[in-house]
Amino acid sequence: MSGYLNTLLFGIYPYIALVVLILGTVVRYDREPYTWRSGSSQLLRRRQLVWGSVLFHVGVLVIFFGHLIGLLTPIAVFDALGISHGAKQLLAIVAGGVAGIMAIAGATLLAHRRLFDPRVRAASSATDTLIILLLWVQLALGLATIPVSLQHLDGEEMVKFMSWAQGIFTFDPQASGYVADAAIVFKLHLVLGLTILLLFPFTRLVHMLSVPVRYIWRPGYQVVRERNHRPAAPRQPAE
Repeated sequence: MSGYLNTLLFGIYPYIALVVLILGTVVRYDREPYTWRSGSSQLLRRRQLVWGSVLFHVGVLVIFFGHLIGLLTPIAVFDALGISHGAKQLLAIVAGGVAGIMAIAGATLLAHRRLFDPRVRAASSATDTLIILLLWVQLALGLATIPVSLQHLDGEEMVKFMSWAQGIFTFDPQASGYVADAAIVFKLHLVLGLTILLLFPFTRLVHMLSVPVRYIWRPGYQVVRERNHRPAAPRQPAE
């Protein structure tokens, strides 16, 4: 990969993706609040939906927070805790591998249901189908990085990607250089991940930002009142 293309994909494209992610999400929430949801088709093939959804969401949540903590935690913090780069990479391989298998199994069930059930397909938008397929490919690429990572258990590969991710958020002009010699499967994984962030505001994925945490402390009862309630007429005294 040429130096110019590497700079474009890993030095410039991340900022384009992040700007579109932030601005697109704010604009959609402000201008189209009624689209801020995940369209429901839970009455169709419910069992397959439940299994696919549970496996997918649990796996993806583990992967998301694993990437967030693993890539953005300063290297000095792991050094101070006595966690070697090799140990951190091995943990990422094992935990990420298990979570990745769960997530791709769930994504396979969800994609199959959406593509091959005529009723679900009719109730789906093009972006619904596109995003589940892109997520499936992204998960497959993530699992494909494991054999490459097993050949570099010294942790140096992990340090490259940590330096790149942290360099992006600290506006390091040399950030793209940290991954210049990374294996092609890692680069494809990074580019597709950035593309998913770019598309995020325009898909059903926005519902991830509306986690209903308020239900944790909501009272266990609900008060229901008639909308146009009129007070009852006073009773006449008996003669």
